[in-house]
Amino acid sequence: MNESRQELAIDAKGLTKRFGDFVAVDNLDLEVPTGTVVSLLGPNGAGKTTTVRMLATLLHPDGGSARIHGLDIVKDAHAVRGTIALTGQFAALDPNLTARENIVLMARLRGRSRKEAAAISDELIQRFDVSEFAGRLVKQLSGGERRRADLASGLIEKPKLLVLDEPTTGLDPRSRQVVWTTIRDLVNDGITLLLTTQYLEEADALADRVVLIDHGREIAGGTPAELKSQVGEQRIDIIAADSIGFEQLQAVLGEQFELSLLTEQKTISIAAPHDIADLTRVSAAVSDSAIAVDEVALRRPTLDDAFIALTGKPAVGAESTTSVEVAA
Repeated sequence: MNESRQELAIDAKGLTKRFGDFVAVDNLDLEVPTGTVVSLLGPNGAGKTTTVRMLATLLHPDGGSARIHGLDIVKDAHAVRGTIALTGQFAALDPNLTARENIVLMARLRGRSRKEAAAISDELIQRFDVSEFAGRLVKQLSGGERRRADLASGLIEKPKLLVLDEPTTGLDPRSRQVVWTTIRDLVNDGITLLLTTQYLEEADALADRVVLIDHGREIAGGTPAELKSQVGEQRIDIIAADSIGFEQLQAVLGEQFELSLLTEQKTISIAAPHDIADLTRVSAAVSDSAIAVDEVALRRPTLDDAFIALTGKPAVGAESTTSVEVAA
């Protein structure tokens, strides 16, 4: 990714938005350096989409200020719109046109000639892996196919700032990977990206910086690694085969290690600051005990762990914990 940090693509200070008595965004500060990916991550209703809509000049803030590449989102709203591209949560396509026709139409609406529109359409269809359904009507497409066509139609022009509001919601794993690859390519081309997502794995894979927001306020921010480090050290989980084995393992392992217990899951956790060295010791102790277990695994803190620790609730669509498993 482009590591240029000399200019802020987004510089928001005290951004606030109210709907009646409800404060959707509450005095939010946000900085997005040029050439980076920043992800807004939070529970449903946290204020992510409202923030995005203000930055895209679709909503007028009730307080604070924000600049996009130096342009004020209120005073310079028209100029701001010329520097950004926004893809929302729902596909903005004509259902009675084909995917290709929608992309061509968007190019024509942006002043391109028929020949230019056709060439741009071909390029975007290839980039977003739309070829297999380019000739079908949008109303006949799956949700994932519509999303890919929508992303393609939104990138007729190369923006300075691309704002993606939950871009892979509803996509199957293959389609999600296609979008991720395209996003990385766009950032490598110099585009700055602001991403809201309900997928922790997505923020972890794509973002240089993650901003956790809840009730319209930032509650934590940093690189994915920095957020994970706030949770605590990695651990080794031993999952007993049955309740009797769980009790026996407590007695055996308690003589050598400090244990944390998850009784309902029949799981014993042991801190593992030395990584594989600790895993080897614990695995040997379990093996020597001859007590049946279902799993011995090294668990590194995930963004899911950080999210739960910092917000007190899981994210919608949270992915499963990554682990390194060792047969006992």
